Amino acid sequence: MSSSGQRRVVYAALAGNLAIAVSKFIAAGLSGSSAMLSEGVHSLVDTVNELLLLHGMRQAARPPDPLHPFGYGRELYFWSFIVALLVFALGAGVSLFEGVSHLRNPEPLVNPLVNYLVLGVSMLFEGGSWLIALREFRAAKGSMGYFEAFRKSKDPGTFTVLLEDTAALLGLLIALAGVVCARAFGMPELDGVASIGIAVVLAIAATLLARESKGLLIGEPAHPQLRESLLQIAADDPGVGRVNGVLTVQMGPHQVVAALSAEFEDQLTTPQIEECINRIEKAIKAHHAEVTSLFIKPQTTETWRARRRAIERSNREQD
Repeated sequence: MSSSGQRRVVYAALAGNLAIAVSKFIAAGLSGSSAMLSEGVHSLVDTVNELLLLHGMRQAARPPDPLHPFGYGRELYFWSFIVALLVFALGAGVSLFEGVSHLRNPEPLVNPLVNYLVLGVSMLFEGGSWLIALREFRAAKGSMGYFEAFRKSKDPGTFTVLLEDTAALLGLLIALAGVVCARAFGMPELDGVASIGIAVVLAIAATLLARESKGLLIGEPAHPQLRESLLQIAADDPGVGRVNGVLTVQMGPHQVVAALSAEFEDQLTTPQIEECINRIEKAIKAHHAEVTSLFIKPQTTETWRARRRAIERSNREQD
């Protein structure tokens, strides 16, 4: 996904969440609804999250320097992980606290009409933001399924907003059900139950976000299609006798570091091998601008295979 499309998703979510948070807090103050207060906290946390994501995008766009020769791409992954922690600690934590408190000391709802109006407007805002995020995510995922695309995505900006908005819509439905049932059955405790339900939804969303952000932060390989393309480009060069393999690391949504192992034709001199490496680098840069750093190592197939076997043996020992 382009940077402009990613920012458009985050800005839309930021504007919607800020407006919704203010209206929910007003409604909670007028009606005394625990579920509405939980939803207000949820929207406020989401607003802060969008600001953190925008900060991460800006930091990730900084060019490489002597202290960070591979760039700052993982800044976005770090702030995405912080977003997941905030959703869990503040969103789910406050909602759970409010729900338990309301169950222990239930208070009847007043002015329920205000809650209905705010929930209806919130659904419209959240739905609009969700549709924008969904459209961008669908354009980026291609033929993959939604969950598969979420697991394989290297761009946390869009899937974070999409998951947040999905959790927000589910939370609004739970809050609406809690307010309606509490009013219809004369059981204010059901409003507290709704808050606990919102906490569960946010905890699940935060866990998924944390898991994916952690993988990206530690270091994941690039998409298999990119690796296959790099191998093919190197194999097409006449100076390459055999391409052994390639290792890639995703440094940011649009930043990849690659290390390629190849066995060159035996008759080539050192200057000719250098020319071959330069040709491969130029061809890869022309086809894949996201490969910001490329290392090509002349290496025999036996050496490459021995190294791979050592890695696999180490993995088995750890398991």
